[in-house]
Amino acid sequence: MVCAQGHSFDIARSGYVNLLQPQDRRSRDPGDSGVAVMARRRLHDQGITQPLAQAIQDLTAVSQTDSVLDVGCGEGFYAGHISEASGAACSGLDISVAAIEAAARRYNGCEWVVANADRFIPWSDASFSVVLSITGRMNPGEFRRVLRPGGRLLVAIASPEDLIELRGEGRDRRERTVTEFGGHFKLVAQSRATTTAELDAASVEDVLLAVYRPMRQAPVEAMRLTFSLDLLLFEAGAIG
Repeated sequence: MVCAQGHSFDIARSGYVNLLQPQDRRSRDPGDSGVAVMARRRLHDQGITQPLAQAIQDLTAVSQTDSVLDVGCGEGFYAGHISEASGAACSGLDISVAAIEAAARRYNGCEWVVANADRFIPWSDASFSVVLSITGRMNPGEFRRVLRPGGRLLVAIASPEDLIELRGEGRDRRERTVTEFGGHFKLVAQSRATTTAELDAASVEDVLLAVYRPMRQAPVEAMRLTFSLDLLLFEAGAIG
């Protein structure tokens, strides 16, 4: 259950909770735009990212007894997949109203909250057994606070192969990420999840809309694209 920590909040008609405060905003509509949210939803609906979601489920081994929080959940695909696959209680948090609205309408069996995870995560201490950060927000101290002792944290970052056809080979960010979380967590497992898909021009355009920075100005054409995540599984250490 969401802990508002003294903040005012609104409950939307579609069932999500909005805890975003004026001081939490850097723009009028922070986070993903409605256009980016719908582009990402169309890609998910084609099944393109299903292998990535399954790899996350396999590594975290979420079961019906778990309580899961997806931080930076976007339109809810990964939390929704885990909830449906495992029967676990799942919650999602994102700063984008458009994203949480889409998540609440599609996955009404989960709990959805609009808030700025860089500032705080609006749940009580030790509320979850699993926290996910899938190409999303990274707040190690807050992640540790809301995790139970021995809880699991899954951090997914774009691998150097991700969208290599559009932007060339990227950087390997695993070592830096392990260091960033090392003060609160112990790395216990890692893997790379990779899939490819033949996309028509409209779907390639959706990929470009879904990323934060445009990567090319050339006309969009049908092409095969690589989607790849490095998955890092941590275990929560003691709180000092």
